[in-house]
Amino acid sequence: CVPGMLMAMMRLNIPSVLVSGGPMLPGTLTPGKQGDLITLFEGVGRVRNGQMSEEKLTQWEERACPGCGSCAGMFTANSMNCLAETIGVALPGNGTIPAVHAARVRLAKQAGMRVMDLVKRNIRPRDIVTRGAVENAIAVDMALGCSTNTTLHLPAIFHEAGLDIDLSVFDEVSRKSPNLCKLSPAGHHYMVDLENAGGIPAVMSELDKLNLIRKDCMTVTGKTVGENLKDRNARILDTDVIHTIDNAYSKEGGIAILRGSLAPDGAVVKQSAVAPEMMRREVTARVFESEEDAMHAILDGKIKPGDGVVVRYEGPKGGPGMREMLSPTAAITGMGLGKDVALFTDGRFSGGTNGAAIGHISPEAANGGPIALVRDGDRILVDIPNRKLDLLVDEAELARRRAELVPPQKECPYPVLRRYASMVSSADSGAMYKKV
Repeated sequence: CVPGMLMAMMRLNIPSVLVSGGPMLPGTLTPGKQGDLITLFEGVGRVRNGQMSEEKLTQWEERACPGCGSCAGMFTANSMNCLAETIGVALPGNGTIPAVHAARVRLAKQAGMRVMDLVKRNIRPRDIVTRGAVENAIAVDMALGCSTNTTLHLPAIFHEAGLDIDLSVFDEVSRKSPNLCKLSPAGHHYMVDLENAGGIPAVMSELDKLNLIRKDCMTVTGKTVGENLKDRNARILDTDVIHTIDNAYSKEGGIAILRGSLAPDGAVVKQSAVAPEMMRREVTARVFESEEDAMHAILDGKIKPGDGVVVRYEGPKGGPGMREMLSPTAAITGMGLGKDVALFTDGRFSGGTNGAAIGHISPEAANGGPIALVRDGDRILVDIPNRKLDLLVDEAELARRRAELVPPQKECPYPVLRRYASMVSSADSGAMYKKV
């Protein structure tokens, strides 16, 4: 709900402070082994593959999510909470203080006091959500390795704030912002580890060493970003969790924007969670018209190393609503195929997704994009370092397929979704309503 709350703040433009419920603690699955929701999704694939018993999966299910709060890793909810803090519409600590900590209650009380001061000083959301705040958010996004859903939610929020920003800014910032953290699902650390290592202020202070943080931006504290960092004596407290810029996981950020003949208007991948073997790879297309069909094929063992699972007609218009593909991506990993199989979709992914999961392919299939023309057996080139995503089929053949294309007709019994499908823009512009 964080993106919706931020967009409402932009529309109303009244002094306000966003307060989240806070992240959950990870679960202890067995002595010495922690896990979270994604551990369970991947466990389904391991059970189907004979690598784990159903009894053990049931035991993990009872332990993986041990309390209240948003999921324990750097998934979509926590990603947006952290970026709300970075933008300045939430107080320092909002993104990382666990839901069960007393500090979360103190933060909520402080938020109420801050709102009254903001009213007194007439500081409004659009005084905070500026171009500089946007650049701060994207830089931190890249450092943390946030969910690919940030490339949907942030452009939508920026649109409400009257800022003209599209996917290209993510790639521009990614190329100069190092990846400093590998939180679940990309690594073995969790949100509570990030909090104990110094939280978002520590990440921002480290990025500031590369002049990637605009410290003059106003925040809901009534102070600038720079003043907040100074007040908190922001610094890294655990360099195993938050790497320094001299020991970054990579020189580029966690998200990459790919373009090419399969995605002329762009596609999104969390490159910080992709195995080295899949950073550049040719795969053979296995095409499915829905998430459910792809899921059955994966769990039935029909997907083999070297395949590229194509799930289409799941975009903003085609879904309609752009469902997330957590189940297929987790099943691929659970089946032991994470280093050998890619997944391509005009839909989106959960923040818990890892592997060569390439989403938001634009134009989407329902708008006649090239993904609608892919057929079983086609070769697809993934080249993340060079930001390329190409369907290796000649133009004459694609033209012939385009002339024969008959999009499937999905039944949609809900008038609100039919209206949404008729008016929604592409994923590369935040899946907003089209301008009229």
